Amino acid sequence: MAEKAVVPVGVRLSTDIEYRPDRPHPYRARVRWFDPTTKRRLSLSKGKADEDEAQEWLRDIIEAAQAGLSPSLATMKLAEYGDANMDLALRGLELKTLDPYLAGWRMRVVPALGHLAVRMITNGVVDRSVQNWIVDEHSRSTVKNTIAVLVRVMAQAVRDGIIKVNPARVSGWQKLYKQAEDELLDPRALALPDWETLIALADALVAASHDQYRGWGDVVVFAACTAARIGEVSGCRVGDIDTAQWIWTVRRQTTPAPGGLTDKGTKGKRARKVPIVEEIRSLVAQRVLSAGPNPDARLFTGPRGGRISTAVLRDATHWDDVVTKLGYEHLRRHDLRHTGLTWFADAGVQVHVLRRIAGHGSLTTTQRYLHPDVHKITAAGAALSAHLSVLRAPRSLPSPIVVTR
Repeated sequence: MAEKAVVPVGVRLSTDIEYRPDRPHPYRARVRWFDPTTKRRLSLSKGKADEDEAQEWLRDIIEAAQAGLSPSLATMKLAEYGDANMDLALRGLELKTLDPYLAGWRMRVVPALGHLAVRMITNGVVDRSVQNWIVDEHSRSTVKNTIAVLVRVMAQAVRDGIIKVNPARVSGWQKLYKQAEDELLDPRALALPDWETLIALADALVAASHDQYRGWGDVVVFAACTAARIGEVSGCRVGDIDTAQWIWTVRRQTTPAPGGLTDKGTKGKRARKVPIVEEIRSLVAQRVLSAGPNPDARLFTGPRGGRISTAVLRDATHWDDVVTKLGYEHLRRHDLRHTGLTWFADAGVQVHVLRRIAGHGSLTTTQRYLHPDVHKITAAGAALSAHLSVLRAPRSLPSPIVVTR
């Protein structure tokens, strides 16, 4: 099957869609044109899952051509565009400002958005990225610098005519930051109340997903019972699970990167050990059996074997709709980690052990999961210790009295 059309614009385009049944994305949309400068015939193609997606891709190319953009520029990824135009985007900045801006671009913007075409970046995409940076506990100045460099690159894209409005000029992110800070001060408030609620959530998410894929429920239950991030669950391999002692060694996490998802070290940059409680051992054993003997096989995958991210889990299970119907409209995927740490704390796990399970850098962060009554008791003990230390302190001898005659 092929469809052809010639578009009477400044740059003449010919387009076609070819069906190739042996490919994972069988509908190949292709556009060809003559470069008016080099006089060379150029082409660009993209595989799509169905014909409608292929037609939509071609319409975007045609619309861009009518606005005077070549297909290569219209489909350029943000990472590529930023690398090519960073000097222009950052012109006029002082040297002391360049380093934090470039660090924000390299460490946050490119992993989160670099794989997207510049024309595909919307206000909503930027909003979600900013929210994720805040949830990842980056400082205010770090988030500010990251947004600033993105604003400048997208402003250059506006000047180049690739987009009409700068989608990176987000407002209200400081309010989101304040909300995240408030939540971090009381993470217990974000936890699910009990095991029955967790199972009800997992079952509801499975029921709402395409083909009722049971794996989504397994991810949710495993994340809550191990107090892990979704990216860490996705990065878990068969070889990381010790079924003799029932311990998971958390070594890596799956995160967004240019071109898709990739694996990297844990957030704390160090491996940590987490107990696998009896309630989920049969689940884990079945997952190990299904994954096969390869120790590098992933314990949890999507229905087609792909990597999982918090966004993938949200979209596949219609998360927002499900949690709202259950009366937990505030609940996010990261709150499964808050749930696990709260349950561990309520079970009486000592704070220094809880810190190791969580992988927290600061003991203060871990202490936020303790029950308020425990806080009062430990504070009372600290006060008594301080009092006793004063009593034990040696008293200085009085100065000798000198008698003069």
